[in-house]
Amino acid sequence: MNFDHFECLSFDCYGTLIDWETGIVSALRPILEAHEVSAGHHALLQLFGYAEAEIQAGPYRSYRDVLKEILSQIGDVLEFEPSRNELERFSASVMNWPAFTDSSQALHALATRYRLIILSNVDDDLFWSSQKLLGVEFDHVFTAQQIGSYKPSLQNFEYLIQHAGAPQHGILHVAQSLFHDIAPAKAIGISTMWVDRRHGAAGLGATLSVEAAPDASVPDLRSLAVLAGTMA
Repeated sequence: MNFDHFECLSFDCYGTLIDWETGIVSALRPILEAHEVSAGHHALLQLFGYAEAEIQAGPYRSYRDVLKEILSQIGDVLEFEPSRNELERFSASVMNWPAFTDSSQALHALATRYRLIILSNVDDDLFWSSQKLLGVEFDHVFTAQQIGSYKPSLQNFEYLIQHAGAPQHGILHVAQSLFHDIAPAKAIGISTMWVDRRHGAAGLGATLSVEAAPDASVPDLRSLAVLAGTMA
């Protein structure tokens, strides 16, 4: 991959820059314990992934509302009813999901050469909390709230192309999720970099299975910055 061709890098946030698997499970655990319910790490992520994909494929609703409905559906499967307070706490938990340890430094390095863009399935206010954790100013932030749909809808990637301020061939989309990002970006003709954050971990995490062939892949964000020549 010739990085000289690219003017800007667009990033998925949750799963790529922010460790959403840790965040999701950490937010769910105390709720399950309060209801004396147990479920394995991978089972919880799978339940989350199936529920999220189903809800986001329907009419647009805020990500806070999506998270509330996900928790309600997990409750249906595991036979407990979350309280109103638990629904509210889970829907706000995104603000506390941790950043991957290499994200901030790698983004700062990449920003010396490229314009950085966020394309995320999230509400504006939830992302601003994550941006503070990352400690990076992005050139553009495009959220599901602004676009009115969720990835993997091609509408989100069309919005990226229209508003990135660069020709389509000058955009490299960087993401962990094959389902939400790599497959649809490839379908619309955007170059893709898969960040294999799961490193062969069992299961699919919080996403659905899909066939997708990224243009290139790296194991983490620091490796991307090294590959792009912005970190030693």
